[in-house]
Amino acid sequence: MNEYFLETKNLKKQFKKQVAVDDINLKIKEGTIYGFLGPNGAGKSTTLKMLTGLLYPTSGEIIFDGHPWNRKDLRDIGALIESPAFYGNLTARENLRVHTKLLKLPESRIDEVLEIVDLKDTGKKKSSEFSLGMKQRLGIAIALLNNPKLLILDEPTNGLDPLGIQDLRTLIKSLKESGITIILSSHILSEVEQIAEYIGIIYKGKLKYQNKINRDEDLEKLFMEVISE
Repeated sequence: MNEYFLETKNLKKQFKKQVAVDDINLKIKEGTIYGFLGPNGAGKSTTLKMLTGLLYPTSGEIIFDGHPWNRKDLRDIGALIESPAFYGNLTARENLRVHTKLLKLPESRIDEVLEIVDLKDTGKKKSSEFSLGMKQRLGIAIALLNNPKLLILDEPTNGLDPLGIQDLRTLIKSLKESGITIILSSHILSEVEQIAEYIGIIYKGKLKYQNKINRDEDLEKLFMEVISE
């Protein structure tokens, strides 16, 4: 049995002469929340796009659930990267129905995920009329439809008010308790510190630090030390 549920080996992405991700080695244990930290432009989103097949690595390897990653693994991966994609003129339920048809999933899954993200009572309200927090939760609902083993959330609290952040934090913790492995990308240290068990710090495309969170350590101080090395 592999020690890590998800592992990258010398993963690299280069756009012409620019190296966006430089030989990084992520090590993520099953059933944990992994906080992926770094300033804007550090390479977080590029890394996550490689894990979800949106970008092809220039070199390196991704090991998922004990085997080399392949496109079939997308059945076990849910992701919310950048802004959630849905149809603004449709309700939450209608948006989810579109995705169940695309993924050939039973419609019974719609009620299950609406319950999980607390959007069951939105009725006929169009998703374009949702608050930012509700839109984020709908994006997560879409990512959960296929009952993933791995959930990837890229800056999910961006633009949310304190109440929205608190709601999302509670949701993410509950998903972890249900056995899902979660990668949470952020540049907001305080948010990651409250819910993640492990962290990786990426800076200028390089993974500069990776370890279990030490609750007695000042994460902001650690972060600044790591990126100033």
